[in-house]
Amino acid sequence: MSKLKLGFVETDKWVRVTVRLSPQTYRDVVAYAAELSKETGQPALEPEKLLPVMAEHFMASDRGFAKTRRASSPHAAGSQKPS
Repeated sequence: MSKLKLGFVETDKWVRVTVRLSPQTYRDVVAYAAELSKETGQPALEPEKLLPVMAEHFMASDRGFAKTRRASSPHAAGSQKPS
């Protein structure tokens, strides 16, 4: 059994967005949901519930994005107003 990058998915309030996927990407997301279900024991999630979690995980693991966010944070070093 493979170890997927996502684990148990907490459900929360969702914001509705519309995303267009190629048929192959949609099938891949459905297949990923099935594998995740086997690995975690939770029911297979529908793509509209799984895709936001996948996007969140992708952004959290992207070092370049994290670096950019830290640099643009109001609490980043040197960005505070002098007293």
